[in-house]
Order: sequence, then C-alpha cells, then structure tokens
Amino acid sequence: MRNATYVKMALNMLLHSKLRSWLTIIGIVIGVGAVVGIISLGDSMEAQVQSSLADMDLTKITITPGYSGAQSRMPGPGGGGSGSDSSSTDSELTDDDVDALQGIDGVLYIDTQISGSEEVDYAGETATLSIAGVDPQVWQYMNTLEVESGRLLEPADNNVAVIGSSVATEIFDQEIGVNQVITVNDKSVRVVGVLEEEGGSEDRKVYMPLDSAVDLIEDAEEDVFDSIVVKVEDEDLVDPTIEEIEERLMISRQIHQEKDRDFSVSSSLSMAESVTEMTSSMTLFLGAIAAVSLLVGAVGIANTMFTSVLEKTKEIGTMKAIGAKNRDILLIFIVNSAMVGFVGGVFGVMLGGFVSTLFPYMGITLMKGAGSSSSSLSPDLMVFGLGLAILIGVVSGAVPAYRASKLKPVDALRYE
Repeated sequence: MRNATYVKMALNMLLHSKLRSWLTIIGIVIGVGAVVGIISLGDSMEAQVQSSLADMDLTKITITPGYSGAQSRMPGPGGGGSGSDSSSTDSELTDDDVDALQGIDGVLYIDTQISGSEEVDYAGETATLSIAGVDPQVWQYMNTLEVESGRLLEPADNNVAVIGSSVATEIFDQEIGVNQVITVNDKSVRVVGVLEEEGGSEDRKVYMPLDSAVDLIEDAEEDVFDSIVVKVEDEDLVDPTIEEIEERLMISRQIHQEKDRDFSVSSSLSMAESVTEMTSSMTLFLGAIAAVSLLVGAVGIANTMFTSVLEKTKEIGTMKAIGAKNRDILLIFIVNSAMVGFVGGVFGVMLGGFVSTLFPYMGITLMKGAGSSSSSLSPDLMVFGLGLAILIGVVSGAVPAYRASKLKPVDALRYE
C-alpha cells in the first residue's frame, strides 16, 4: 500500500467513529492544554526572575547579627538586611567587625547600615516608613538605584534624605519633591533626591546618612550596625570572600566552634540561585501533575484503538485475504492513533495558549509586574505540545495495532 492509502483509511476510521474518537481527543486536549499552560507559566516566571536578577547587584555580601538572620534574607538593590530580629542570640555588629574585614582581597567597598520604622510627617499627614541609615561615602557605589530627580547622598550631607518613588508620589496626598522638607520624629530633614521606581520595598524607604539616622531612629546606637554590606570586584569572588569573612569574624569575635556563631553571612548571588532553582522545581512539579491528565488521555486512546480493532476484525480479515500484509494493518492503526493525537494536540496547544493568558488575571503570578504581562506560547513550546500529543497517540495505539496486524485471516473472517 502507498502512504496516502494508510492516511485515507486511518482518516476514514476516525471519521466513522466520531463520538468515541472525539471523547478520546478531549482527553488529549485537556492533558496537552494543561502541560503546555503550566510550562508556559513556568517560562514566564523564569523570565521574570531573570529580569529581576538582571537588576540586582550580585557582587554584594551581607553580614547580619544572629546565626540565622541572613540565611533567609536577600539584599535588594538598595542595600543589605533590615535588622537582626531572626535570632534569639543576636550579637551586635560594631566598628571592630568592620576593622576585621579591612584588607580582604577583591573587596571594593564596605558599607555599614542601620534601619528602623519611624513616623514621617509631611503637609499635615503622618506615615510610618522604613528609615535606612547608610554610609554616604560608599553607598552610592554599592547600589543599582537611579535617581529620578535630585541626587544621591554625598559624604558631606547631614539631615538630608533620598526617598523612594512611592514615598514621593503615593503615600502622601501631596507629592514630595527635591528640596522639600519632611519631619522624622519631630526633626526636619531635607529631601535631596527621589529614586526611580523599582517596584519593591526600596520604593517605600527613606535613605539618610548614617550619623543622621542614628539621631532619628529609636534604639539606634553610635557605632552599632544592623548590617554590614561588602561589595567585591566580581561574582566569582563572592564564595571565597564569604569564607574569608567568616574566618576573620570568627577570630575577631573569639568564636571557636561553629555552633557558637553569632553572625550570618549571605550573598545576593546565592539567594538568586536559590530563587532560580525554586522556580525550576515548581515548574517541574506542576508539569508532573499536569502530565497525569496526559496519562489518562493515553489510556483513552489505547481503549479506543482496542475497541476499533474488535469492531473491524472482519474488515481486517478481508484486507488480509485480498493481499494486505501485517505491516499494512499495523500502519493503518498506527496512523489512526497518530491522527487522534494530532487533532488532540492542535486543540490542546490552543487551549494551553488560552489558559496561559488567563493566569495573570487569576492572580497566578510570581513577581512584581507579572500581573500586567500575560504568558505567551513560544513556537518551540507549540511544536513540543503537538509532538508530545502525536507521540502519545502512537505509543498508545502501538499495542492494539500490533494485535490487529497479527490476526489470522481465517480467524478474523469467522469473528462474530
């Protein structure tokens, strides 16, 4: 037989068992649609993660009090951690710790920071905002923040602040501009810069010189820091620098055993890698769940093909009696099952594409900004979904097709 004949006969079988075939196809449509939709969501989340990581400075290392404090904290673009509230055995970071870190190879800058939530007044309104005290001599070199207006902090600054975009435009009814004066704990502070929108916590922060922040933040102490942020020359130096930092601090703080550590060291790079791995694992897990529906569809194809073989036993006998070979019968049923998979794959890819566009509206997002951009199917994903459906169809129909090809003409013609 010619290939066109196989296709014609397989198509005839598909068209003459409409209800059963379409019920089987629906199973494939659901399975492929679920898998394609989940993979599309995973690709979208991964793209958002990579976009976010591209804006991060992965050469920064953060030191915080408490052995567990920094292990679960990812420093943002504006600086390090936000305090030392995660350990019951916190020990303060001081100038002695900064001195211990001096001279490490590959270290460009060392920034000392404090933070706290304080009341900020402007134009008769009051809001509780996060105040970050930073070293103005190095802070501008250690972050990826950009100013929308004004400037960043400078070494000679005192009682001035750089504010996030939300602080400037959203929190108070009246916008705060450069050279406007805000009141922090009843002390006047002049705004010298407004940051560009980042979409994260930096938008709601007020950055001040460290000495000024010590006077304004309750419980803040001179030469005592909530975090120390170290910037290295290159990402490849992050891990060896962390080891050097831990070794030096263990010596300077007279800690002899690991279990007695009272500080934590983390890096943006390690946290970024953890987020990437988590996203990949989540996509794999959800894809595996969706694949269960494909298994159900495969069982449906096999069931349909077995039924077709039983219904067409006499026809098989007739074809063999007039010269059809085992290979011809096998290919007819294989092509038929492949067609079922192909049709299910086409509609499944369409369903997956439609579902993926609904994810943002259903609140299924991972990161900031995800709700405003819908997932889209790449050509590779479309081909993958279609190829997967055809493969499932062929594999599911292989056993029934093989059984049909092995029927003896005499037994087939006598079948009732």
